[in-house]
Amino acid sequence: MDGTLRKNIKSGLAVGIVLKEDQSSGYITTGTVRDILTKSPKHPHGIKVRLIGGDVGRVKEIYS
Repeated sequence: MDGTLRKNIKSGLAVGIVLKEDQSSGYITTGTVRDILTKSPKHPHGIKVRLIGGDVGRVKEIYS
């Protein structure tokens, strides 16, 4: 699924995100979505989410 579309992201979904400090390296942090922070229906760099652990970043991968 596409991490740039808000409709694909739901609370409780397992995702891979890139944190702000990891944007240059592209390091992926995995976790479960707690909150969706992006209000627009799509974003070219990925929808911004907060994970259950508190990390905030943009969705790059969605795991089923």
